[in-house]
Amino acid sequence: MASFSSVTDLKPFKTMWKIRVRIIRLWKQYSAAGGLTIEMVVVDCNGVKIHASVKKDLVNQFDPQLSEGSSKIFINFSVGQSCGSYRTTNHQYKISFLETTRVEEPAAITLALKNLVGKTYLFKVGIERENFLYNHDTYKVTKIITNDEIISEFDTKVYPKGSLILSAESSEEVE
Repeated sequence: MASFSSVTDLKPFKTMWKIRVRIIRLWKQYSAAGGLTIEMVVVDCNGVKIHASVKKDLVNQFDPQLSEGSSKIFINFSVGQSCGSYRTTNHQYKISFLETTRVEEPAAITLALKNLVGKTYLFKVGIERENFLYNHDTYKVTKIITNDEIISEFDTKVYPKGSLILSAESSEEVE
């Protein structure tokens, strides 16, 4: 089972799921009936959110691996109906961890980026306009301009006197 499922695809009666998510909310909850549980809201790369829960018997097993804001891969969990008067997401299902559930760290650097590690590059990223207009949480990169292209762009551009050039390190006025 190599590929990841989308949170949208999750359905009950199967436990062999594998998803890549980011934990956007995490809290511990105590109730007399259920004891101490870990509750989370997670989101996948499509922006689809789902509630996830770790029951009292498994809290010690999973607590060290889970933290708010971190990205994780969840493997082998159950999916059940999300019910109750207070729901943390609009998703009709929720995730429940099992004894056999595995939590893994996603590869920090994809294979395509491994050659960049330890090297310094000058680059510019182009992002689709709609990401800003509709305030999306994730951005689709449409173009990466490398060293040579940026250098030639700055060599050929003429900036009017008195214009402001902004960079990540400083802003200078052209004289």
